[in-house]
Order: sequence, then C-alpha cells, then structure tokens
Amino acid sequence: MPVPNFKLNNGVEIPAIGLGCWAGLTKEERAAGWSWFLTGIQNGYRHFDTAYAYGTEASLAKAIKESGIPRKELFITTKLHWNHMGRVQEAIDESLKNLGTDYVDLYLVHWPFAVKYEEGDDSPKTAAGDLLLDESITFNDTWAEMEKVLASGKARAIGVSNFSIKNLEKLFTTAKVVPAVNQVELHPYLAQPELKAYADSKGILLTAYTPTGYATVRSDPTIIALAEKYAVKPAQIILAWHISRGVSAVPKSSNQEHQKENLQLPTLSSEDIQKIDALDRNERLCNKANERGIVWGWTYEQLVLYRPRQLRISLCILYKQNSCCSGR
Repeated sequence: MPVPNFKLNNGVEIPAIGLGCWAGLTKEERAAGWSWFLTGIQNGYRHFDTAYAYGTEASLAKAIKESGIPRKELFITTKLHWNHMGRVQEAIDESLKNLGTDYVDLYLVHWPFAVKYEEGDDSPKTAAGDLLLDESITFNDTWAEMEKVLASGKARAIGVSNFSIKNLEKLFTTAKVVPAVNQVELHPYLAQPELKAYADSKGILLTAYTPTGYATVRSDPTIIALAEKYAVKPAQIILAWHISRGVSAVPKSSNQEHQKENLQLPTLSSEDIQKIDALDRNERLCNKANERGIVWGWTYEQLVLYRPRQLRISLCILYKQNSCCSGR
C-alpha cells in the first residue's frame, strides 16, 4: 500500500513514515549522514526526523540542497534539546540556520526535563554521572515559548517527545495549544495502548521511535511468520502495523534497500493486526534506567515512561549507540 499522510490537529499533513536522521556520535559520522539522507530523498522519503541533539541538521540541509527537491515538498521535524529549555527562541533560530530554512514543519520538545545550560557542553553531568538538571525551568514554561514559535511561523506545528499521560496532564494545566505530536518509543513489545487511547482523545498523533524494536522484535516468531505470509521483511510488517493503528513512524536506515522497503508496506488483515497487538509485553528496549534508577535525569516516577517490572540497566543508551532512533 502507498504510505499515507496523517492530518495533525491543526490541519497540517505529515507523511506517516519518515526517515530517522540519527547518524552517530562523531562529527565525521554526522557529517557523512547527508549521503544517505540524499538517497532517502531519492528513494521517495519526504518526511525527515532530526534533532539538535543528533548533530545532523546541517547534513540534512546539504542533502536537501543536493536533491533539488523544493523545500515545500518536504516535511522536516527537529527537536529542542534538553539544555535549551530556557532558551527556546534562540534554539529554534539556531536549528533553522543549521537546516537552511525559514521554518520547520514540526518542532518538538525532546524531553520533559530541563538540563543546565552551559556554553560548550550540551549534556553537563553530576558527579554521579547523571544529567545536571535545571529545576527552575518547567516544561510548562518551555511550552509557552513553543507556542510563540508556532505563532511566529517558524514552525507549522509543535509537539512533544517522551511525554507520558501524567506529564501531558501537567502540560494541559497551562497549555493554550494542544501538542500536535508526541514522539515516544513504540513497537509491538511496547504498544502503549493507554497512551494511544489518551492521545487519540486529545487529538495528538503518536510517532514511534525505535519503531521496529530492533532485531529483538523483528525476530519474534509471529513477526517472522507474517513476513513470510505477506512475502515482505519483518520491518515492513511492523511498520504496516503502526500505520494500521494510526501511528506514524521514523525508522532510521542508511541502507538503500531497507529505505525502499520501509516505504513499500503490505495491508494487514484485521486478524493479523490482532496477532501483533497480542505481542505487547510492556517491554521497553530503549532508555531504561541506570543502576541508580535514573533515565538520563529523571526517575521512572517522574517520567512515568511505562510500568516497569523491574529497574534494569539500559541496553540502549540514546545518542551513544546506533540504536534508539533506528528502525533497522
């Protein structure tokens, strides 16, 4: 089936499948990302998901320039970094400069907590190694500034990432604009039905990162059997499942064949969708707590990311492995 567009709560349309633009840790990896961002454009992607934290905004700009595709035909998402929560207007201007554009289609608050702003250090740490937080800034304060970004026309839509029902409820105590999107970890082992139902009730589109659940989910016997049935790859089955639920997804792939496959999805039967639904085990594969029970800077209780069976050391550390934003 052709990949559809979804309509956001303000009428803006977003391609349901985007290309995740996390390219690695080093400057060299991030700079080199433009080449596979370009193949993504050439292979049909029109939605690109980057972030200030990924260090690939400039690389995406280069790919877009090289492609010759008009800016208006592309949907660009970027994200406010955790240490820019108190300097939103400066941050959006910096991202726009990096991207070589006057506006982004979607601007997200990357995490609900604020990290101390220190010149030259995007992720200052405590002596214990956790992020050094700025408790004087709340996401309610940040959202008021995000609303100004929307009003200015520098973003066509605004949203959040890694927000739970609990934190969305806190946001709604002051928000004048309902977030258009909430980008969270979402895959068959972490289907987040409660969050999905809540988001639907508020008109918020969920976007899945880690959308295919790595090899862990792609190698599940049910997924393998369905891939054989539909004569496609496991990742295609999972991405089709997301679309069937009304969830957009941003798999990362530098492999041209995978890029093409991720845009060529089968139409699943209702029975097969239910089989995938049944795989949900509330299991997070990304951003688990460290040995002190901290996820970056907050506890599970603060984040309410999910109902943890136990606190486990993360197997996947965002921005430190080719992982959390990767679909393939």
